[in-house]
Amino acid sequence: MTLRLYDSQLRTLRDFVPLVPGRVGVYVCGPTVQSSPHIGHLRSALAYDQLRRWFSYSGLDVTFVRNVTDIDDKILVNASVPGSSEPWWALAYRTELEFTAAYNAIGVLAPTYEPRATASIPEMLALIERLVDAGHAYAADDASGDVYFDTVSWPAYGELTHQKLADMASAEDSDPRGKRDVRDFALWKGHKEGEPETASWQSPWGAGRPGWHIECSAMSTKYLGAHFDIHGGGLDLRFPHHENELAQSHAAGDPFANYWLHNGLVSVTGQKMSKSLGNSVYASDLLSAARPLVVRYYLGAAHYRSSLEYQDGSLAEAEAALSRIEGFLERAVRRLEGTRFASSTVELVPDAFREAMDDDLSVPQALGVLHEAVRDGNTALDAEDFAEAARLLGQVFAMTSVLGINPLDPQWASADSSSTGTALKALVEKLLEDRQIARNARDFATADRIRDELGQAGITIEDTSTGAHWSFDG
Repeated sequence: MTLRLYDSQLRTLRDFVPLVPGRVGVYVCGPTVQSSPHIGHLRSALAYDQLRRWFSYSGLDVTFVRNVTDIDDKILVNASVPGSSEPWWALAYRTELEFTAAYNAIGVLAPTYEPRATASIPEMLALIERLVDAGHAYAADDASGDVYFDTVSWPAYGELTHQKLADMASAEDSDPRGKRDVRDFALWKGHKEGEPETASWQSPWGAGRPGWHIECSAMSTKYLGAHFDIHGGGLDLRFPHHENELAQSHAAGDPFANYWLHNGLVSVTGQKMSKSLGNSVYASDLLSAARPLVVRYYLGAAHYRSSLEYQDGSLAEAEAALSRIEGFLERAVRRLEGTRFASSTVELVPDAFREAMDDDLSVPQALGVLHEAVRDGNTALDAEDFAEAARLLGQVFAMTSVLGINPLDPQWASADSSSTGTALKALVEKLLEDRQIARNARDFATADRIRDELGQAGITIEDTSTGAHWSFDG
């Protein structure tokens, strides 16, 4: 089966055919580092991490670019709050480090390249000059130093989101006084009185800084070329950000992205997450509430294009599902140790898993295949069919590795000691110790009661020559 992806521009599933056989270039809009990362940022980063991992497993050489927007109106505003002495660039860097730490915590692979907007100013200026020369951009008449994209000059404007120019709202990214049309958007923003001198670069139109949209057009083509495979980002970026990227890039003569992908947003107890509602869930909240591996499982369990619902119990459900996988892996490795089947496992995903992933990255269906293999693997171990258990162990290893959720991977060894999983382990092992004391005292009624109570909670006890071992099957 050929990998098929949903192209947001064409609004249909398309067979994925890389521009260069065996290689794929992906650009994802990264964070604007104005404030701490929240659940939506992590969900988006994880969605494209899953795509990247699947590309790699499928044998493609991936160049993955995720930018950092480190100069923006919001950054300047947040750095100028009364009582703050932190420069805008220090705020941006401190926040960038928070994002990097959160990404690392949930196992998001580092990008091939992670350019900062402030390091690509020459490329942005060159792109703006091409647009001016082509008649698709103009400098404002009010000596402000602003430069705008001329939306009326580009008849295809609106092709990404299938809107007509007459139906579009005004672009509110700069003062409209210097615009020929209220829907024109800023490519370059002239330096304004009161803004820090450090947030300004020289240009043919005067000192200033780049508009938001021009940044990604310049950075993506700088690292991937004028024509590349995939541009991704959150659904909230389709308009105006991605629409404007596409328009200015095409108007400058660049073929730009071959496929457009957008991940769904996050709602909190049924409401769209927003600062105005005060219901933002930050990365620090998630990582203090559960093991990082559990957070990754939860964030990646829904289809990337669907809305992700966060509510009380979400992380507990993810912990339970992950514990079933963890229990099987630990049990299988232990039972197969010392047998001739210990070295016979082949880490290869089953066909059903591959079909799910090739179907627009259908992770929910892929997880269904994974959990079925876990159930069948436990059944094989119960029957002491070690050949079948080894085969399924290899499949579970492969599937969890592709999804980045293999509990036995060393990266997860330093899980938060206050997490639910660690607490569960401590509780069960204490009960097993009590059970063994009862058995040694020939108090079999107490020993059986502890075993039965654990069983009702989904904990399976396995008595072996090396002691009692447990796994979670709830």
